[in-house]
Order: sequence, then C-alpha cells, then structure tokens
Amino acid sequence: MLRLLAPAKINLYLRVLGKRPDGYHEIETLFERVDLADELTFEPGEGLTLTCDDPALSCGEENLILRAARRLQQHAGASPGARVHLTKRIPVAAGLGGGSSDAAAALQGLNALWQLGLSDELLARLGAELGSDVPFFLQPAPFAIGRGRGERCEPAPVRTALCHVLVCPPEQLSTKDVYEGARFNLTASKPSITMLLHALSNGSLGELAAGLWNDLEPEAIRRCPRIALIQNRLRSFDCLGVRVSGSGPSLHVLCRDLAHAQSLAGQVRTALSPLNGTRVEVVRTAS
Repeated sequence: MLRLLAPAKINLYLRVLGKRPDGYHEIETLFERVDLADELTFEPGEGLTLTCDDPALSCGEENLILRAARRLQQHAGASPGARVHLTKRIPVAAGLGGGSSDAAAALQGLNALWQLGLSDELLARLGAELGSDVPFFLQPAPFAIGRGRGERCEPAPVRTALCHVLVCPPEQLSTKDVYEGARFNLTASKPSITMLLHALSNGSLGELAAGLWNDLEPEAIRRCPRIALIQNRLRSFDCLGVRVSGSGPSLHVLCRDLAHAQSLAGQVRTALSPLNGTRVEVVRTAS
C-alpha cells in the first residue's frame, strides 16, 4: 500500500488581470501550502475503484482523482488497475484546493504504483489539464507564484513558516460561478505581489498582513453573506489580517506564531459556536 497526503492551499494574494479569449481569467496569485490534508492510499487492483470515508462525496468518474487516473492511463497507453481510498479532511468547495490537491496526489501515487517513471514536469502538464491549481501541488516549494489561469507556477524562494486560523463556513461555493459573477476593477490601486514576497523574505508579518489581497472576495461575500459576518467578528480579535481564500467561503486569519493561533482559535470557536457547521482549524505552512 502507498499512502500520500494531499495538503490544502491558501491564497495569500489573488489579483485578476483580465479575461482571456478561452473564457478563463488571467490571474496573479501567491499560493501557500498548509498542513490540513486529505489522505489517499493506493493498492494494486483489477480496474479502477475509488472509495471515500465521506458518503456525501461522489466517487464517480467526475471525481478529479479518477479523472487523473484516466489521464495517466491514456498517456501510458495502458489500463493498469488500482484501488484508491480517500480520507477527506479538507472541506469541499471551500477555496482551499482540496480537489486539485487530491488530483495531484493521484498523479504522483499512481505514477509510482504503476511504475510509469514520469517526470514531475510531465505530471504538472497533465495536471494542468485537470485543474488550474493542480500544478502547484506537484511542486515541492511551500510557496509559489501562480500566473496564467494559475497553472504556471514559479516557486517562491522564501523560508518563512506562517501560522493561521482557518475558518470554514458550511456553505460551498463554485469557483466557476464566483469568477463568472464577479465584476473586477482592473485599474484600482491594489497591493502588489512583490510586496508580499518582500515581506515573506524578511519575515515582516505586519507588511505581509497589509499586502493580503483577494479580488474574488466581494463576489464570494455576495453569494455567501455569512462570510462578512464572520470576517467582521474575526477583525474584532487580536489578529494580523483576515482574507477569503480562493473563491471562498473559507477565511484565513494571519497570526504571529503558533501560540497566538491556538489562543485565537479557542476564542473564535466560542464566538462562532452559534453558527452551526463552521469549522475552525489551526494550520501552518506545510514543508
């Protein structure tokens, strides 16, 4: 049996630069991989089967894990089998990249199980066909700049480790719907991604907090008003910065260190206890 973790991501910065002729949006984003993770196991088997500990999650052919497996089979020109099991810990449709991370882990795990010997670069190209965030999860750096529709990843040469409180409302948001519904002011003055990279390199948490940005946040709030209620409550606590991750509805709260994050998480759980189904997690940069 082969076992792999599929970590979540946070978007510390997400700016939309315009709409492309192919219907996607041109973006510039700063990804951070964090230690909240799904777990996939792979075993040899007849045909391809996928099981999951979450009965609400479809294990049909539309699942990105099986789509990744089929793409590998197609590339290899063969149909090896496998039994794949997913232990789901990352909330679904929460702006945390869980499905994309699962697809990346499937590409890596089945490449090893089937002894295909495909390079990381080739896996990243195959992954980009499955989803814009998949290539990020196929590179080793915990931080990376994403360009194009997010699939062109450049590792960020920083060694900083961050701590966050992650707040995940129970609502689910479609990335496609959020992008399609959003109205972007492309000429407005905004922080630059260079500012965040400089802050990460210098370990300046104050500067980092000031540069957190997400152009998708207003549309995510419009579609899920609970986000604004939670965000306003979070900003009343002693924290450095609060932003929506990706297309939401999850929010990440930047903290000074692990002790600060753990203390804040306890306060947030108490404050948000009337909001049934809202998850509060302490997460750190995943190596």
